[in-house]
Amino acid sequence: MLTLDRVTKTFRTGTFSGQGVTAVDRVSFGIAPGEVVTLIGESGSGKSTIGRMILGLTQVSEGSLTLDGEPVRSGKEYHRRVQGVFQDPFSCFNPVFRADRVFAMIKDAYHPQVPAAEWRTRVEKAVRDVRLDPAQVLGKYPHQLSGGQLQRLLIARTLLLDLEFLVADEITSMLDASTRIDVLNLLGDLRERGLGVLYITHDLSLGTYLAERTVVLRHGRVVERGATEKVFGDPQHPYTRRLLAAVPRLGADWSDPEPVEVCLYHASGATGDLHELEPDHHVACARLPECGRTQQ
Repeated sequence: MLTLDRVTKTFRTGTFSGQGVTAVDRVSFGIAPGEVVTLIGESGSGKSTIGRMILGLTQVSEGSLTLDGEPVRSGKEYHRRVQGVFQDPFSCFNPVFRADRVFAMIKDAYHPQVPAAEWRTRVEKAVRDVRLDPAQVLGKYPHQLSGGQLQRLLIARTLLLDLEFLVADEITSMLDASTRIDVLNLLGDLRERGLGVLYITHDLSLGTYLAERTVVLRHGRVVERGATEKVFGDPQHPYTRRLLAAVPRLGADWSDPEPVEVCLYHASGATGDLHELEPDHHVACARLPECGRTQQ
């Protein structure tokens, strides 16, 4: 289990001012093996910062990040179990090297003892597992492959490790519609193998495609969290409702959600960050500034 417990990230805004900007504020959720969790929010909400903290690319300011109950320590053994795939696949490849060099780097770092012939067999199997033909992609330069092919090669790279969790940060945003579904179906196949996936996106339609649970983020804080069918089937926070209302629908005009008359958070007597409306459905304070909160 990969768990975030009140994780906070503050960036300093000046060398000598001592002031900072809180990009992620007391975020808590978990990802189980074989589970897809979607992290949804608008640009600048802190989604990618959370992904970078999970991957050890950005340090946690406060709170805890644990893997199977043990504090995360970024390093080779941790990254053997937790990997990431990012939005722009082209930036992950050196244009002067063939695309399959990423597999050679994995071998050098994690499997130096494996014979070359055996490694080639493993690579070809991983490439076929992501629905690519090794003969068509191995040995090609990045500019000779499409974004979808490069994205799937990056996922194949993770299959050559003892991977347990994958952070997929906006991995479909640069792909065409048909390729997006192919990549999402691939994530579904990996989930069936027991891989836990954090799927970071601002696209609600794609976010609901695979995820068992959804976390809605706004200004660095979780405003709603729970089972996907509950969060989107019966949204309780006005921000979640606005997100759903903004999804284009054929033949329908965009409209604002109905105003929230009662803050379910405070009406329940809640004192923490989130109130449990029902099992596996939590919501944050929805009435501002009346409730005296500063989270939105």
